[in-house]
Amino acid sequence: MEALKLKILKIFLVLFVFVISISTGVSQDLNKLKTNHPNVHKVIVDSVLQTTSYTYLLVKDASKLVWLAIPKREAEKDEVYYFQGGMEMKDFKSKELNRVFSSVLFLDGVVSPEELKGEKNESESSSTDEKSKTAQSDLTIPPPVNGITLGELFKNKKNYNNKIVRVRGKVTKYNSGIMSKNWIHIKDGSADSSDFDFTATSTSEAIVGEIITLEGKIVLDKDFGSGYKFVILMEDGKITR
Repeated sequence: MEALKLKILKIFLVLFVFVISISTGVSQDLNKLKTNHPNVHKVIVDSVLQTTSYTYLLVKDASKLVWLAIPKREAEKDEVYYFQGGMEMKDFKSKELNRVFSSVLFLDGVVSPEELKGEKNESESSSTDEKSKTAQSDLTIPPPVNGITLGELFKNKKNYNNKIVRVRGKVTKYNSGIMSKNWIHIKDGSADSSDFDFTATSTSEAIVGEIITLEGKIVLDKDFGSGYKFVILMEDGKITR
């Protein structure tokens, strides 16, 4: 009997350590953003106001409540989001809400823990292309100073081969540490849906949802092998925000 109890106790301890290790790993994944980006805020939604084009979020940021304004998206009370940057507008009046906010922080977007970890449910995955085309048609980001749009780049790509260019767009995908480089995908709303995805390699880090300017050399028909083949690629892109 004592031997059986010891065996059960050992099994329990192993399971306990396993659960703790998983919990710690998930926590580390979610905190990685804060570690790599010290200016990132982690907030919890207290209330939500929807308008035609914007979603207003009253969020708990540390010990205070802050109003955020982001492009329209679904959001609910108690959801967690991450963001950085933003432009504060004081005494801002929303005509649609018929309300004056003493302070609102306007953002290009926020990132949920699920988006941070790259998790999608089956229905989201099955309609990714359709959502991408819709998002592309709704997005309009002007080119940076002394820069070009992605539409111009794709349309006249041969003119920019092996040249340094500047482009600006919203980060749609980010993969770090692949072949010792970070891979950043952006869109600006100007390129055709067939040429939707623009990719740059960089040593800098980015966050999905933020708008950045990239400057680097354009190369055409780049083939790294193992499935990494690009019609257009920016090499060693430098990021400004």
